[in-house]
Amino acid sequence: MADAKVIPFDDDRSRGSRGAGSRRRSSSAESAPVGEGAVGEVQPLPVRGASAADPAPGPQEPPGAQPVVEGGEDGGDGGLERRVAAGLSFLRRRLTGDYEVDDFGYDAELTDQVLMSLLRPVYEKYFRVEVKGVENIPAEGGALIVANHSGTLPLDGLMMQVAVHDHHPADRHLRLLAADLVFVLPVVNELARKLGHTLACAEDAERLLAQGELVGVMPEGFKGIGKPFGERYKLQRFGRGGFVSTALRQGAPIVPCSIVGAEEIYPMIGNSKTMARLLGFPYFPLTPTFPWLGPLGAVPLPTKWTIQFGEPIPTDGYAPEAAEDPVLMFNLTDQVREQIQHTLYKLLVQRRSVFF
Repeated sequence: MADAKVIPFDDDRSRGSRGAGSRRRSSSAESAPVGEGAVGEVQPLPVRGASAADPAPGPQEPPGAQPVVEGGEDGGDGGLERRVAAGLSFLRRRLTGDYEVDDFGYDAELTDQVLMSLLRPVYEKYFRVEVKGVENIPAEGGALIVANHSGTLPLDGLMMQVAVHDHHPADRHLRLLAADLVFVLPVVNELARKLGHTLACAEDAERLLAQGELVGVMPEGFKGIGKPFGERYKLQRFGRGGFVSTALRQGAPIVPCSIVGAEEIYPMIGNSKTMARLLGFPYFPLTPTFPWLGPLGAVPLPTKWTIQFGEPIPTDGYAPEAAEDPVLMFNLTDQVREQIQHTLYKLLVQRRSVFF
């Protein structure tokens, strides 16, 4: 694999049109709603071996009481039939190509019905993520969510997506900016596009913000995700403030986000630079379990996570030329970084245990 090229987030070069996938298809991809069937009146069945004059066993139901139907309020079979019909309809649309993706390759239907369903058990059962401050994310319009990055593998970005998708009252979706390496890996490339990820460049970020999307960025990049375990929860440099410049151009608020728990899923105690060069990776992690235990060593530790979204920092009060002011960009970058770092320390003090 060729050496991965990391495009700086503040690179304003024109990226051209994205080969974002199929950019489909027809608006008829909407599935036809299935009408809810009325639950009919359930007649009591006669008890075998009892005459009509025999008193009914057990306590009598009060007048007007509704009969209890086994299998839930859908009557069991009715709910199952609707789920099967919906599943078959979904498969038909996927096989016939009757669905839509946007210019970046984001597939809303596949994300909601399949990919989020796969990530949700990891989020809820394995990492047991606790979300705080989700009300600080705007209910509408563009906003830039800036978070710390850690964990050797970028699972923190995926868990942040689930947090926004499942907990935001306006059912918003987070579009993550990712490095070049994500889009050259087979399978990972396609899944990332379907989930709404796009290249970490200023042009793509501005387009998404202009469309009123939530955009997520982790300015530490590989320096944050590949740092040694001894430097956990110590924020690395936030680049040259490219994310601030992008937010200023669009007048979008910046929402700091602090993630605790990801640092310990793969404690990185070493880095094999030789293997990293051979594979074209920015680093090759050595942990207490990987590569010594083989594929089993790639299983993350079940740490307890907390994701906290801080109060937004407005940028719409600045003049358009403020995006070119290096002093302002430095001050805002430092403000965001300090707010994330302070919240990390606060959450660490409150944490009872790494795993509970």
